[in-house]
Amino acid sequence: MLILGATPIGNLGDVSARLRQTLESVAVIACEDTRTTAHLLSALGITHRPTLIALHEHNERDESARVVERARETVVLVLTDAGMPAVSDPGYRVVQAAIAAGVAVTCLPGPSSVLVALTLSGLATDRFTFDGFLPRKGAERRALFAEVARETRTLIFFESPHRIAEALADARDVLGAERSAAVCRELTKMHEEIRRGSLSQLAEWAADGVRGEIVIVVAGAAPATITLDAALDQVAELTASGLRLKEACAQVADATGHSSRELYQGALARK
Repeated sequence: MLILGATPIGNLGDVSARLRQTLESVAVIACEDTRTTAHLLSALGITHRPTLIALHEHNERDESARVVERARETVVLVLTDAGMPAVSDPGYRVVQAAIAAGVAVTCLPGPSSVLVALTLSGLATDRFTFDGFLPRKGAERRALFAEVARETRTLIFFESPHRIAEALADARDVLGAERSAAVCRELTKMHEEIRRGSLSQLAEWAADGVRGEIVIVVAGAAPATITLDAALDQVAELTASGLRLKEACAQVADATGHSSRELYQGALARK
């Protein structure tokens, strides 16, 4: 059997009773970093020492078949450094391989930074999307934001502290300065912080640098109330009255649900 186990994302007290019980008895653990898993066992006071197999993003494709073969013979627990395996972490390919091979797969649910950030953001929780880590390159990141600009569900992303300022600035420029959002950092840890506000406010806050593990939650777009052509007519009226194109697009975007980027590009195309 293959078991996916969710580990704490910060606070060690979030280890579930089922995970602790499994850690005390399982023979094999396939883990993202054997050192991190060894530290977890030690921190929990678990003296049982299972065999640790490295299963990370660089070897998962090659190692999955071998892990599944072990799971035919004994219980294999799959762990990542923090949170749920297979969610922006190794685990997906080994689950696929186990299903294809007819090996039973189950899960020990637990901490998830995606769900913790969503519930603490203050934004709508009934419908949401998760896009994992944002692209490293600015052009690709802005393209992704443009792709989801009209998505009405709450948007959730992971981001590195080294790129958070640029990412929020891109989100502001593409999704709209007044779009509500939250930056959730160091979740469940001593220095947990939730910053809520508009994308413009959050981009300004992050400009001086932000530390820690970060989840970005962004409000979904308001449903479009009029057609794009009608919205572009409103932009034209505002610019004719003397308003700058960028400001006109932002104003119409807030009122209609169309993205300011889409309106800006559409207005340029009309000229």
